[in-house]
Amino acid sequence: MVRSSGKQKSTKLVILCVVLLGFGLIADYLWASSPHFASSSYLSNWVPADNSQSHVIIPKQEPHHVDTKPPKIKADGAHDRSLSATFADLPAPELKWEKMANAPVPRLDGAAIQIKDLLYVFAGYGTIDLVHSHVDIYNFTDNTWGRRFNMPKEMAHSHLGMVTDGRYIYVVTGQYGPQCRGPTARNFVLDTKTKQWQDLPPLPVPRYAPATQLWRGRLHVMGGSKENRHTPALEHWSLAVKDGKALEKEWRPEIPIPRGGPHRACVVVSDRLLIIGGQEGDFMAKPGSPIFKCSRRNEIVYDEVHMLDDEMKWKPLPPMPKPDSHIEFAWAIVNNSIVIAGGTTEKHPTTKKMVLVGEVFRFNLDTLTWSVIGKLPYRVKTTLVGFWNGWLYFTSGQRDRGPDDPAPKKVIADMWRTKLRLNS
Repeated sequence: MVRSSGKQKSTKLVILCVVLLGFGLIADYLWASSPHFASSSYLSNWVPADNSQSHVIIPKQEPHHVDTKPPKIKADGAHDRSLSATFADLPAPELKWEKMANAPVPRLDGAAIQIKDLLYVFAGYGTIDLVHSHVDIYNFTDNTWGRRFNMPKEMAHSHLGMVTDGRYIYVVTGQYGPQCRGPTARNFVLDTKTKQWQDLPPLPVPRYAPATQLWRGRLHVMGGSKENRHTPALEHWSLAVKDGKALEKEWRPEIPIPRGGPHRACVVVSDRLLIIGGQEGDFMAKPGSPIFKCSRRNEIVYDEVHMLDDEMKWKPLPPMPKPDSHIEFAWAIVNNSIVIAGGTTEKHPTTKKMVLVGEVFRFNLDTLTWSVIGKLPYRVKTTLVGFWNGWLYFTSGQRDRGPDDPAPKKVIADMWRTKLRLNS
């Protein structure tokens, strides 16, 4: 009787379990088939075995560097690696960079001119509250920083327009003072042999970071930002100059540029005047701030390239591999190509932070084509570039926060070089 009673209880228990399991399976099936489930998002670390169907790009790593931890979530819901090393970087070959002697001071938005084996490095921010008012010289032959000398007290400290004829350096307008202070219309010329400064006629109005070049015996100044530091300017003026002297008392209006704004490269090669990249908009002084504290405004970075030739009409050329700004002194002519190092590109779509550029671009003037020829040691803007005896150099600027974050952080004094060989 005891065993019989046990058997009955066991049988009832099994039946009850089967019934409950059946109800559970039916309920699960109905819930999984519902629209609510179909529209739900996955909160999982699971990665499908077929990676060809995944939209996640995982950088190649050595086995001992693989991080098996799930990504951390910040308070605002963004992943720590949302600004990954692959976000804005274009595929590019590695370049072997050699660290050289640091510049005497860190610089942001400075200027540089190369004359033979000397790189003259001007002005710039040390910090947002400190601007430099002197010139440092780097000697490419012995790879040392040498003599320092002062700029005129009335000369702008950043966002300069600058060009040379091989002896004289023409310095045009720019921002006077730290933070986001106003521009000056004052212009100067430096005799690099005597280290003497002279005045040039002032611009009709002040400008920030205008495109500046010597072309057909005239000093050309184009675009930049207007007096409020933000509004793009389209004006184009020229002044006849020779041997460091102005041959005219006033600037002559020329054909306006197709698109205004600061921070673009401006190059003369084979009797053609080119303007490359740049942006519309910039930081402005905060209204009512006694120190002209900088306040962020919307910026549009572009990839456009335009050329002025014998017909005196601006003609579009093939665009850059991606939008690029803060490149006014980041270029050099190498084997009939324009080589550009670093800069800034479009803002990150999620964080809206500025994104720095870590590539080296080449514009082949024979084929009028762009290519990406290498990577910098890190992403960096407002580099000051020179080329000597087969070596591409860059110094100064503002670098990224690290391999996984292309937003700007530290203003640097670094000097680097790499051996550059370009095929035709």
